[in-house]
Amino acid sequence: MSPFGILFATLATLGLASLGLGLAVRQLRRRGLDRWLVPYLLETPRRRARRPGETVHLLLCVADHYEPKWQQAAPDVAQARVERWVREYPRRLDGFRDSDGRPPRHTFFYPLEEYEPEHLDALAGLCRAGFGEVEVHLHHDRDTAEGLREKVLAFKELLARRHGLLSRNRRTGERAYGFIHGNWALCNSRPDGRWCGVNGELDVLRQTGCYADFTLPAAPDPAQTRKINSIYYARSDAPHPRSHDRGTEAGAGPAPADALLLIQGPLLLDWRRRKWGLAPRIENACLQATQLPSLERLALWLKARVQVPSRPDWFFVKLHTHGAKEDNSEVLLGEPAACFHRALARRAAEDPNFHYHYVTAREMFNLVRAAEEGWKGSVAEARDFELVWNGCGQGQPGRETANSGRETKSHAQFITESKVESHV
Repeated sequence: MSPFGILFATLATLGLASLGLGLAVRQLRRRGLDRWLVPYLLETPRRRARRPGETVHLLLCVADHYEPKWQQAAPDVAQARVERWVREYPRRLDGFRDSDGRPPRHTFFYPLEEYEPEHLDALAGLCRAGFGEVEVHLHHDRDTAEGLREKVLAFKELLARRHGLLSRNRRTGERAYGFIHGNWALCNSRPDGRWCGVNGELDVLRQTGCYADFTLPAAPDPAQTRKINSIYYARSDAPHPRSHDRGTEAGAGPAPADALLLIQGPLLLDWRRRKWGLAPRIENACLQATQLPSLERLALWLKARVQVPSRPDWFFVKLHTHGAKEDNSEVLLGEPAACFHRALARRAAEDPNFHYHYVTAREMFNLVRAAEEGWKGSVAEARDFELVWNGCGQGQPGRETANSGRETKSHAQFITESKVESHV
């Protein structure tokens, strides 16, 4: 080949390589991988499958972005969606029990801006029967810190006083709530600045009684943070968005007083399911018609090892869904969910080292706090470690829950007993 031909071939090869690299980078950005792929690779040594004989306590929380008015549904459609859940959830799922003898527990993050009293009255009845709890969901755009504060405080009081929902701190009596941000845009995290507007959102949430945020993971949405597979505290950096892109791991020291706790769900690359047989698909802890729960997915969720260091046997698995949508309701109230619950029961029956616990968002927070404070006892005894549900009896005469009849222990008793109880 002539020197000119060699030069031409070299330039052509470099051009194709550059084009291929550009397409690869574009694909990474489109799927949000440009933000979290490097952290994902760096945490590879921590990420591993369960070892034979390793004790596992699966703490399973389903955090539902529960939107009855999805796609601007008519009032009768929205009401029918709620009624289906209230009717079908006990009928379909009450026959299942976890390692503590409790039925599946669902957390309904109900959108503030879609409030309908009859929806919350119906969900409150389901919660009082022991099947779950209600927390706060919010979609907003071009908001201000003052506007956000006003809306959240008013909604918190409404849920507590009108419907007997939310939780209280067992020591101070202060009301508390869990939070999921609509459109994943927590702390103004979208590149286009839409669907939030409040750079100092973490501070507003913390100051209005938010005990933890459950928004993440957001992938493949561009609001996804660099920090993944973590339970951590993030401080507000109000002049700038995305304060939760970094933070302090829970259990790494005392909980910072000026930071908000974030509990993330698992986020991994799933090489067993490949697009075009080549690129791995994203495992983002979502439950929907195209992402059914399974033991195969459970293996990945456990591999993410979202944990607090003092309890290596506790595996925090926070899943998310949009459960009011009809196709997703078929999954969560139908055979796919039932099949998964049966599979968990079989796994526990066959493996004495595997235990599973259905928990609400509040209970998951309590278990995080218990682990941070050195709790050595059982999962069951730490479900109400710091926050107690507002509907469990205080100021709610005649209301019964799954907690009814169980002695309520003080925080000091929890700590004292944890020193002498072994892992269960």
